[in-house]
Amino acid sequence: MDKIKLLSDAIANQIAAGEVVQRPASVVKELLENSIDAGALNLKLIVKESGKTLIQVIDDGSGMSPTDARMSFERHATSKIKESIDLFNIRTMGFRGEALASIAAVAQVEMKTRREEDEVGTLIRIEGSEVVEQDFIQAAKGTSIAVKNLFFNVPARRKFLKSNPVEMKHIIEEFQRVALAHPDVSFILYHNDIEVMNLPAARLSKRITDALDKSYRDQLAKCEIETDVVKITGYVGKPQSAKKTKGDQYFFVNKRFIKSNYLHHAVVNAFESAIPEGTHPFYTLFLEIHPENIDINIHPTKTEIKFDNEQLIYAVLRSAVKQSIGVYNLTPSIDFDANINLTSGFEMPVRETPSFKPSPRTYVGSEINKKENLDNWEKMFESYSSVVNTEAEQTVLFTSKANREEPDDYQKTDETQILQLHQTYILTQVKSGLMIIHQRYAYERVLYEKYLKDMQSAQNVSQQLLFPKTVTLSALDYALSQDLLDLIRGIGFSIEEFGTNTYLINGVPSHFSDEDEAVLFKGILEAFKENENHRDNSKKETLARTLAKRYAARQTKTLEKKELTHLIDQLFETAMPSISPDGKPIMRILPLEQVGELILNA
Repeated sequence: MDKIKLLSDAIANQIAAGEVVQRPASVVKELLENSIDAGALNLKLIVKESGKTLIQVIDDGSGMSPTDARMSFERHATSKIKESIDLFNIRTMGFRGEALASIAAVAQVEMKTRREEDEVGTLIRIEGSEVVEQDFIQAAKGTSIAVKNLFFNVPARRKFLKSNPVEMKHIIEEFQRVALAHPDVSFILYHNDIEVMNLPAARLSKRITDALDKSYRDQLAKCEIETDVVKITGYVGKPQSAKKTKGDQYFFVNKRFIKSNYLHHAVVNAFESAIPEGTHPFYTLFLEIHPENIDINIHPTKTEIKFDNEQLIYAVLRSAVKQSIGVYNLTPSIDFDANINLTSGFEMPVRETPSFKPSPRTYVGSEINKKENLDNWEKMFESYSSVVNTEAEQTVLFTSKANREEPDDYQKTDETQILQLHQTYILTQVKSGLMIIHQRYAYERVLYEKYLKDMQSAQNVSQQLLFPKTVTLSALDYALSQDLLDLIRGIGFSIEEFGTNTYLINGVPSHFSDEDEAVLFKGILEAFKENENHRDNSKKETLARTLAKRYAARQTKTLEKKELTHLIDQLFETAMPSISPDGKPIMRILPLEQVGELILNA
């Protein structure tokens, strides 16, 4: 009996949909690009329940005839290409002829469309690849496509969708990309009947600030260069606008958004030492290249691209960005007053002048001061038995159990045996020699564990504000914050929604009552953006680590001996006293004989 059978169109379309329609944002991308290809000048995107219930795009483009409207839902039906040679001269966003067929295979779709020359329009309803209705109707010029109940017939796919805030974040990202690529087109986005973004047609610089972040208004430097191979236009951000997180980096090749680590490296390399290591500059750059010199047909999402001469594109791009930095005199001058001495062992923290001085007991709750936690200290010693640092330093970290103090000895440390060095290190005598503790990292470990316990026990202290403060976010950051509100409230924020992309902050965690509320809130969001793939546990850890680092950074200051003693006591009661939440060493012990060698050989 023969085993190989031809798949039905419905199953074949569902298979194709697996590549094209990965989540609601994939539908948004395909529909918006179809509207752009149809010559639309005004686009409206309407979503409900982050696209799970409804995704609707309404445009004023060219519209379709009744026959074209029906054919648009067939697999490999397209008006963009006719023969194979056309694949090397593509100037439209879409060309595969798969999008609408794939979407209709996993959703309930309703299309209304009319050409300007037609008196009546066309209505088509499709469910799971089957046409259930086609009729003539009154309709405005252009096309309206409503995609309802995505994955209604593929429940296994639907259950893998993320939370509504996460899916909405991806939708906004796709919306922003298309809007940036076409600043001459008007875009409006509604979510659950609330206007999220309204972007009137404008020049590129205004579109960037309207779509991304108003703060970029004074941070844009024009970038422009033209060669026989490529023309590059757009904007780069000034060095001070660089962020630790990626996200506001956009490449468009012939107005198509692409991702390229190779080209990103060219931009970063052009900035050289103008931005701190580990940060990413903002840029929105457009590359115009003859279609014959690129290949965009290498992935269904069409965000990857191949260049005939990638090295040349890299060199031109780097030169263009470097020239832009030079023209706008963006590279900072050398600060001859800066301390550039190299130190070994620990990373030197940024020195800040704190605006208030807490009492010795303000930085840790009573729950952390439990004698039984000292068992963790015993376990920690058992796990360290190797030499660390370079051979030149020969610094041993708890080389053996015989070389370390018993935990009770630290509880009884004489205050006179504790010294503070340059408001950065704590030096204390132990039986085996000299213990050196990094002051800021010690605070980070203590506070990190405190905040985790606060979140787990729902015990937090909020400092209510005399005058509530509003904070307005970009649409993307607002979508991100929606997924974190419960956690953020759990650590002491009293916050409520207050209009489009805006919150009203009524209270903040008590440790941060002296800090700008909006800056604090945005700083927390930036920390979460450094890691896109948070699980519930890691969200708590990220929040605890962010707050601990933020508060500890202000503790680079002179401490009284009682404060030093108390900090050491609290450190040894944590689960991992030797390692900061970021995995950096908090302390080291110099054996007595090594201390002697250092002094005698000096």
